[in-house]
Amino acid sequence: MNSRYIVEEGGRLNNYAIEPKMYVDSTSRTGFTEYAEKLNGRLAMIGFVSLLALEVITGHGVIGWISNL
Repeated sequence: MNSRYIVEEGGRLNNYAIEPKMYVDSTSRTGFTEYAEKLNGRLAMIGFVSLLALEVITGHGVIGWISNL
């Protein structure tokens, strides 16, 4: 038999007898963590390149583009 299964008296298979090990992930995803700073930097680069592309395509800056709407 596989070690993950236990056979009870009467020959019944009890495959819920072994519980998984629980753990708590204590790494923080908020504040000034490396993950948050990388995400913030990548989003800032995407925004900056988008603004440059908008200016090249329309011929106006962001404020000029918004005022012409």
